[in-house]
Amino acid sequence: MKMPKVAIVILNWNGQKFLEQFLPSVFNSPYPNLQIIVGDNDSTDESREFLEQNFPLVKVIRNEKNFGFAEGYNKVLSRVEADYFILLNSDVEVTPGWISPVIEMMEADDKIAIAQPKIKSYLNRDQFEYAGAAGCFIDKWAYPFCRGRIFNTVEKDEGQYDDDREIFWAAGCALFIKSEVWRRVNGLDEKFFAHMEEIDLCWRVKNLGYKVMYCGASTIYHVGGGTLNAESPFKTYLNFRNNHYLIKKNLPPKTSTWLIPFRFCLDFLALIKFMMEGKWKNAAAVSKAHRHVVKAFWNKKVKYNKDISINPNTEGIYPRSVVLDYFLLNNKTFKQLRK
Repeated sequence: MKMPKVAIVILNWNGQKFLEQFLPSVFNSPYPNLQIIVGDNDSTDESREFLEQNFPLVKVIRNEKNFGFAEGYNKVLSRVEADYFILLNSDVEVTPGWISPVIEMMEADDKIAIAQPKIKSYLNRDQFEYAGAAGCFIDKWAYPFCRGRIFNTVEKDEGQYDDDREIFWAAGCALFIKSEVWRRVNGLDEKFFAHMEEIDLCWRVKNLGYKVMYCGASTIYHVGGGTLNAESPFKTYLNFRNNHYLIKKNLPPKTSTWLIPFRFCLDFLALIKFMMEGKWKNAAAVSKAHRHVVKAFWNKKVKYNKDISINPNTEGIYPRSVVLDYFLLNNKTFKQLRK
């Protein structure tokens, strides 16, 4: 039986050091119908020269400028033909046989549109990685979290999440998606630029009735923070701004109308916390995010997405508040959460 054609697409911007370190493991992935593509966001380092000299079989698609994660991927993938796309960060080390289990799972169910592997930390290899871990969820107040990582608590991988299961969103560092679904939803929302754009993608896909899955039989190792570290004020700005974009776009107006002001209040508490920790630039980033959210909503640049099926898929929405459960009830791991 012919295996589906898979295209691994790595979006690169001045990431030569990561390409040198991690591309060999990707290049040696044992999948019979595979194309490896590097989409270059107009890098100014020697990334392209490195690829030409060391990996001439890797196709390079160059963008004319740095469009960011979302628009950059959209432009590159518009020029790629495959049955499946794998959006893979440049700071990822893959393991032998990481592709086949995910593709086999997705091929077995027409409703599965998106999936992710187990994501572990490259720097602490027995632990899950912060961004993605063992599949991702969202709570009733639209706070995202992961199995294996809730807020600052990261679990050790002891085989507790070796299953295959439906989740709410898949991490963008190693995201598998059927190309027909990618095109149906027009890829990533470019207004996000970077951060949480994969949550929005998964939410839009689930609102059409599709499934998002986690495959415990596939493992990759992610460095994390390769572009923006966790303390970056710009990352703080994107995360706070984009979370409100998620709510506005994907929840019905009767819900978002009260949830967005409520979340503004909770965000203000986070701003105070940044100030108490002496992180003044991060506090300012929260304020900036709020100003830009209000402006975007007022100018109707972010609207409710009405393209929703009769039966949207809500699997993976935690019916309680993960914030209250974590900070007040001291439930630090996924298995401790009260379903």
